[in-house]
Amino acid sequence: MKLKAYRRKAYYYETDRMDIVHHSNYVRWLEETRVDVLEQVNCPFSEIEKRGLMSPVLAVETNYKYPIRFGDEFEIKARMTGFNGCKYELEYEITNITTGLTACAARTKHCFTDDKLRPVRIKKNYPDIYEKFVQLTEVEYE
Repeated sequence: MKLKAYRRKAYYYETDRMDIVHHSNYVRWLEETRVDVLEQVNCPFSEIEKRGLMSPVLAVETNYKYPIRFGDEFEIKARMTGFNGCKYELEYEITNITTGLTACAARTKHCFTDDKLRPVRIKKNYPDIYEKFVQLTEVEYE
């Protein structure tokens, strides 16, 4: 499956006094990327939630390498590195297109739950969603 990297520019409000994007914004960008990836595979969060599933964040790990500054263009590539039908893990690479440097490497862990936050295995009751997530384990980028 071929995906397009999530791309945009860093906004002024995301920076600190040093003109560097504040570290907290990287976590937001990871979430923007996760939403974008699911839309690209025709499995938007709105549909997942409409069907009674939720997908909370269990863990976030970020390793900052080089800064992104106001106006820099960046891209994020996400790869599914683990999926067992209930939990899944994504790894991300954030590249500053302006400088050509890797700005951050990150990882997030998630699970599927019902509206009462009880874990849900999706293979039996949501086979179409399950298949989309299986496909995400074999992603390539354009």
